[in-house]
Amino acid sequence: MAFSPFEHPFLSGLLGDEEIARHLSANADIKAMLCFETALARAQAGLGLIPTGAAEQIAAACNTFKPDFARLRAAVGSDSVVIPELVKQLRHAVGGDAASHVHFGATSQDAIDTSLMLRMKAIHAIFIDRIRQILALLDDLDQRFGSNRLMGYTRMQAAIPIHVSDRLESWRGPLSRQLTTLTSLEFPAQFGGAAGSLDKLGSDGAAVRAALAEELGLADTRQWQSQRDRIADIGHHQSLVTGALGKIGQDLALMAQSGSEISMSGGGKSSAMAHKQNPVGAETLVALARFNAVQLSGLHQAMVHEQERSGAAWTLEWLILPQMVMATAASLRLAGETLAHIERMGTPAPGLSN
Repeated sequence: MAFSPFEHPFLSGLLGDEEIARHLSANADIKAMLCFETALARAQAGLGLIPTGAAEQIAAACNTFKPDFARLRAAVGSDSVVIPELVKQLRHAVGGDAASHVHFGATSQDAIDTSLMLRMKAIHAIFIDRIRQILALLDDLDQRFGSNRLMGYTRMQAAIPIHVSDRLESWRGPLSRQLTTLTSLEFPAQFGGAAGSLDKLGSDGAAVRAALAEELGLADTRQWQSQRDRIADIGHHQSLVTGALGKIGQDLALMAQSGSEISMSGGGKSSAMAHKQNPVGAETLVALARFNAVQLSGLHQAMVHEQERSGAAWTLEWLILPQMVMATAASLRLAGETLAHIERMGTPAPGLSN
């Protein structure tokens, strides 16, 4: 068993997602941190707090800077965060008087959390697009098979006949609601300084924070370094998405069980029974929904920050949130692929055909 099936050499064929994994890579993280440093310098220069020339020198260095990852790794082993060593290397690359203006008034968490928000914003844009594609697939299925008959089941027992449209609506509703929520979700910049009070910037702190957020295209809010409901909320909505897709997967697997309610292509092979087409995509949607539901409780645990910053709770987020993101990505990808393989749902009413 690999430590991460999302990146495993062969399990990633089922659970991986290269498009989203790129946003979670070390290179993407460093790039976003450098965007923070560039934006911070430009925001401070715009307010006259550092020389304009220094800000442009910092921006130019950030644009071409390539960190020494071996030194970053060694430093994190003692510092627990990457920023002290990264800023040290960046200041060396900037050089001259401008080097002293790098990271002015900021702390490690500002750069790390803002990097996370930049990448979560990009990832959620992809998620929103995928949800729209899934809803379009459901609409297409409704047009093709909506009037067909299915047996409705309550508590796993046959109840009364329903239409395919009825079941499709139970799949579509939660996803439509999450689409509305995700499109309005805010991703705030983090900027609080050493203890959240922006002490080095005095009365200019709020103005720098607002300019920083605008430069990065993020929301401007007061520092949230020990207020982690925003992180838990991101995980919460990801779990709601995978839960909605898990319901689809569970229904598809049960429909495929009888062999009469649905026809699908692309089933998985069995090494022992050549006649089988296992509902691999549907089953995996169920597993990913349950995985995220379990992980969400960990993000709720990570909301408990002591005083102005917690190293323990913060580290817990690093262990959990990327896994939830990858599970959500895989779930959305698999849902689209699985729904596209449906060739028939239900049975036409007498005298009708599909």
